Amino acid sequence: MSANSRMSLAVHILTWLAYDRRGTDKEIATSQRIATSVNTNPVVIRRSLGRLKDHELVTIDHGKSGGWNLARDAASITLLDVYCASSDEPVFGLHASDPDAECYVGYGIQPVLTTIYDQATEALRQSLAQVTVADVLRETLAAYAAGDHPPQQPRASVS
Repeated sequence: MSANSRMSLAVHILTWLAYDRRGTDKEIATSQRIATSVNTNPVVIRRSLGRLKDHELVTIDHGKSGGWNLARDAASITLLDVYCASSDEPVFGLHASDPDAECYVGYGIQPVLTTIYDQATEALRQSLAQVTVADVLRETLAAYAAGDHPPQQPRASVS
């Protein structure tokens, strides 16, 4: 089982857009430029941007000087907004098949877990609602400035 990384990808994209658009429109925010930061294929970025656009967190300007932009100020986009745009799945899932109802544990485990998971999900949602993309950007830049980052690898030149 692997963790769902759509949320992390979406937060990275939005944080990158917030960083890229600080007081300048010189560069065009393309999926290729974003993909370089994420170190993934631009197609993956476009899929995520499509979900974010559907949830009105980003906009796109078409044409020669077009590109992706935040739909509103980074300080008004919470990680709960991003979570809601990133996943249709619950945080926790139950068994793929129904447990044995003849078993003492199997009989009652799903309703008990459902209650626990609902409470945990609500706590997560409340926590995510307290953090904005602007907060993530500020903390990311502070970590970089403090030297809390691995040394950069030289990029291969593209000919």
